[in-house]
Amino acid sequence: MTMSTQPLPCLHFDIDGMHCAACSARIERVLGRRDDVERVSVNLATRRARVSPREGIDAQKFGAGIVEAVAALGFTATPAADDDPAALFATAQAKELADLATRKRRLIPMACLVFPLLLLSMGHMLGLRLPAVLDPHTSPRAFMLAQLALTLPVVWLGRHFYRDGASALARKSPTMDSLVALGTGAAFLYSLCGTLLGLVAADPTPHAMNLYYESCAMLLTMIELGQMLEATAKRRAGEAMSALLRLTPPTALKLDPASPDLPPQEISLSSVVPGDILLLRPGERAPVDGEVLDGKSAVDFSLLTGESVPVAVGPGHKLPAGCLNGEGSLTLRTEAVGSDTRLAHIVRLVREAQGSKAPIARLADRVSFHFVPAVMALALFSALAWLVCSDEPVSTALTVFVAVLVMACPCAMGLATPMSILVGTGRGAQLGVLIRNGAALEQTSRINALAVDKTGTLTTGRPALTDIDVLDGMDEKSLLTLACALETRSEHPLAAAIVRAGREQNLPSCPVEDVVISPGLGIAGRVLLDQTPHTVALGNAAFMAERGIALSPQQSARLESLAKAGQTPLLLALGQGAAGHPAAIFSLADSLRPESASVVSRLQRMGMEVVMLTGDNEHTARAVAGEMRLHVAAGLLPEEKAAYVRRLQDQGKIVGMVGDGINDAPALAAAHVGMAVGTGVDVSAEAGDIVLMRGGMEAVLTALALSRATMRNIRQNLLWAFGYNILGLPVAAGLLHAFGGPMLSPMLAGTAMALSSFSVVSNALRLRFWSPEK
Repeated sequence: MTMSTQPLPCLHFDIDGMHCAACSARIERVLGRRDDVERVSVNLATRRARVSPREGIDAQKFGAGIVEAVAALGFTATPAADDDPAALFATAQAKELADLATRKRRLIPMACLVFPLLLLSMGHMLGLRLPAVLDPHTSPRAFMLAQLALTLPVVWLGRHFYRDGASALARKSPTMDSLVALGTGAAFLYSLCGTLLGLVAADPTPHAMNLYYESCAMLLTMIELGQMLEATAKRRAGEAMSALLRLTPPTALKLDPASPDLPPQEISLSSVVPGDILLLRPGERAPVDGEVLDGKSAVDFSLLTGESVPVAVGPGHKLPAGCLNGEGSLTLRTEAVGSDTRLAHIVRLVREAQGSKAPIARLADRVSFHFVPAVMALALFSALAWLVCSDEPVSTALTVFVAVLVMACPCAMGLATPMSILVGTGRGAQLGVLIRNGAALEQTSRINALAVDKTGTLTTGRPALTDIDVLDGMDEKSLLTLACALETRSEHPLAAAIVRAGREQNLPSCPVEDVVISPGLGIAGRVLLDQTPHTVALGNAAFMAERGIALSPQQSARLESLAKAGQTPLLLALGQGAAGHPAAIFSLADSLRPESASVVSRLQRMGMEVVMLTGDNEHTARAVAGEMRLHVAAGLLPEEKAAYVRRLQDQGKIVGMVGDGINDAPALAAAHVGMAVGTGVDVSAEAGDIVLMRGGMEAVLTALALSRATMRNIRQNLLWAFGYNILGLPVAAGLLHAFGGPMLSPMLAGTAMALSSFSVVSNALRLRFWSPEK
């Protein structure tokens, strides 16, 4: 399985000041070398670090040490709490908006200055007539000074590149800002020297015709533009998270049970506490997790589960925060509020996934760490080669030096993987598929064998009690009362079916004690009915044998007959051992989901081996599996399901396990990827690498297809990022010019660099519109 069985405690830090992959790689490398750090991951797209301390390390001292270590590298680390996802996301959005506003304030005047600078410096080349006072041939000194006057404000507005780049160089950890600072700084200083020499020269015209002010200013402006476009695109990548957080309304309508005639009082959501009675009117979203006390309606869970069909609800149903009420009014008892709701848990899962990395990112991380120093060396070597080994003027060497520095784009490599994971996991959340981390996403794309639990995945997950065979003198109603009382202590889907049947008949509740649950077999305990204690056991034939309760040949034949008909028979026995005897057979049936057969067929056409694992007996299991022509392993206990998964792994297969229920937890943990149906009990959801917010094979197919689409998007990004640098840097170094071709202008190189990161982000954003094929 992709997750560790005992996950390490993890501290999160928001990192300010990262601008490229070299930044994140440097922080990750330095923190990873600390003796107190077990594991570290720094994500450029989310600007967040996840750090796990070694066992026995004091968390408070450890956090302070991480903050100091990051500060020594020139960045700011702020511990991030996960208590209130909405507040955290709002803070992150506020930071992003402030960053965008700052960039716009810089970019607008920069653009306003660069446009006349380009006309002034290149107008004579384009045949434009300049005023005589600014003509480079008649007034070369004024021409140079005018360019300097237009360039200086641009350099001042772009001073953050020089400040951050120089600081990184001083710490011997150069970043993309260092490349920009060196490239544009060299062009500016060369032009400034030419200007000063021209002012004192007898003939300033040669100096006036050899200036690079426009390259310096244009590069700074284009890079600023590219970073603003990139930041804007990143904000769009977070729209899936924003949509989830907007599901919870800011207020709630509170009812006073002591005064039912009083109108509801509108209060702030922060004032609601568990136990409060709330009114949910038609068309409103549930502000809390709660249980329906009164009313009936059809509720839309689509933005939480991806299921587009509204579900009929009534008294006893549980509603999660964020679901949309239909036409009926509902009265809810509050069970969880704010950060304790299921919606908040979903948001935390998505944020955790978006901050993780996939193994495929390791190559980009390794390259990024050494990339900037290598580019600086290439720029210096290329410039010296043109200066020493050719007859070209000094300006050619300068052009090559600047072009190589500004052509390089470590950002594209650093964003290639995390941006796709960020958008892909967000899209998954919208479709009801919660992917816990990048490693799970990558592993899911490689699955070639799928083990599937029957209940809730291939079937509807809502079995119904169809019949009760009474085997002794106790009446059917009393037998159902005993079974219902016992099964209230279980979370198994079959138990829920018996409890529903009891509630439909308004059966009384009975005290239960000494409950023992045997996963995969049954449940036993003492039930007090009409002041008489009864030792009751309810389960399959193996459970009866375990408790020493013998079955007659007729009873065994009846069990086999029911199983062959696709029913799941459960025996209810009174007493224990030799004194115990079967009192009833409960027949339950769970209908096959209408889409299961077609989805299984599609998976098999994709070359995937699909096998059904179930605790049901052989006859019941084959009655279900026969309709879909898939392999079946029946009568399995929880540990036997896990053993079956391991046997598939021993055959060299990448195994995914889909389960719903406590019986599936060992198999989910054993698989390479565990897919837990989130509508099941909590232990399964916690055990899964992927949580499916709705049951059924369509959700499984969505998870598999989305993971493959995301990995395909990552490979496209990596191909572009590496291909751009591998092909672009030799061109910037003058390779084409060496064979008689054109020399790449630094302005074009800078524009290409600015657009490279934007291209990677834009490609990742395509995943926002991904939908599974029907």
